[in-house]
Amino acid sequence: MSPFLSIIIPAYNEAKRLPPTLRDIDAEMRKENFAYEIIVVSDGSTDATVDEARRVAEDIPCLTLIDNKENRGKGAVVRQGMLAARGDIRLFTDADNSTSIKHFRAMCPYFEQGFGVVIGSRAVRGAVLDPPQPIFRRIAGKALNLVTQALLLPGIWDTQCGFKAFTAAAAQEIFAKARVNGWAFDVEALALAKALGFRVREIPVTWKNNAFSRVPLSAGLHFITENITIRCRLWADAYRIRAARKW
Repeated sequence: MSPFLSIIIPAYNEAKRLPPTLRDIDAEMRKENFAYEIIVVSDGSTDATVDEARRVAEDIPCLTLIDNKENRGKGAVVRQGMLAARGDIRLFTDADNSTSIKHFRAMCPYFEQGFGVVIGSRAVRGAVLDPPQPIFRRIAGKALNLVTQALLLPGIWDTQCGFKAFTAAAAQEIFAKARVNGWAFDVEALALAKALGFRVREIPVTWKNNAFSRVPLSAGLHFITENITIRCRLWADAYRIRAARKW
C-alpha cells in the first residue's frame, strides 16, 4: 500500500542533527492514522551522515536512504527525493528540524480544498521565529523576497522556508521540469507550480533559528541571478507553447 505522506529530508554533513530529527518525525507520525515514509537523501556527505541514517533506520522501518556519492546541491536532492517518493502528499523539510513536522496537520485542510502546494512561511501573520533572526538578516531576506515577488511570485512572502508540501500530481509535474540546484530551487518549484496551474497556499510556522548559520553575500547575488534565469526560462517556455499552437 502506498503511503499517504512522504517526508523527504535533504542532508549534507548532518551526522549530528539528523538522528534526533528522524526520531522526532517518526514519533510524531506514529500518532497519526495514516501510512508514511521518510526518505533521507544524502547530498554527497563526507561525514557520518549516511552511517547515522542507516543506524536510525534499524529502528524506523519506513525510513529509506538515498546515498549520493557526489554533492549536487539541495535542489537536486530534493528533486530526487520528490520523484522517488510514493506518497499522496510529499513534503520536504530540513535536517535540523527547524520546523516541526507537527505543522503538517495545519496543511491538510488546504489540500482538501484543492490546493496543490502548501508551504510553511516565516513572514505571514501567526509565524513565530525562535529566536528572531538578526535585524540585518531580516532586512536582507525581505529585500531578496521583494526581488522574487517582482520577477516571479507576487504575493508569496517567504519562498525559502524549508517546509513545503505538494500533492503527488503537483510534485511529479513540477520536479520533472525543475532544473535549479542552488539557492533558488524553492523559487523555481513555486514558479512552476503557478505556471502549471497549481494553487499555492502559505501557512504560518514556528521556526527555530540557528544562530550560528552564516549566509555569504555571494549567496544573495547568486539567488538573484537564479531568479532572473528562472524568469527567462518561463518566458521562453511560454513562447514555445504559443508558437507550437500557431502551427
